[in-house]
Amino acid sequence: MKETVSGCSVEEAMHLLGGRWRLLIVSYLVDGPKRFNELRRLVPGISQRMLTLDLRALEESTLVQRTVFPTIPIKVEYALTEDGRRLEKVVSVIQEFGLWLKARDAE
Repeated sequence: MKETVSGCSVEEAMHLLGGRWRLLIVSYLVDGPKRFNELRRLVPGISQRMLTLDLRALEESTLVQRTVFPTIPIKVEYALTEDGRRLEKVVSVIQEFGLWLKARDAE
């Protein structure tokens, strides 16, 4: 992971979760394991390459676990690890903030 400029814990978290898709991917995994194509359908604006890169980054950081099932065709699932479950509170707060933004903008 990149070294932080400020040494701030928020900056450290944003290096990992920043960008357009990672926290959104995590938010869908909070509900349980998902297959790759299921995630692609849930996040229609993401390219296959970007989803792959973000899932790899989350896996590398031990927040997401990739499980390959020896079936034909091969089945691959992504799920939050125990460390990844720590993000549930973050997702909840972001969802609440997003609902507030929607309500404010609807006024």
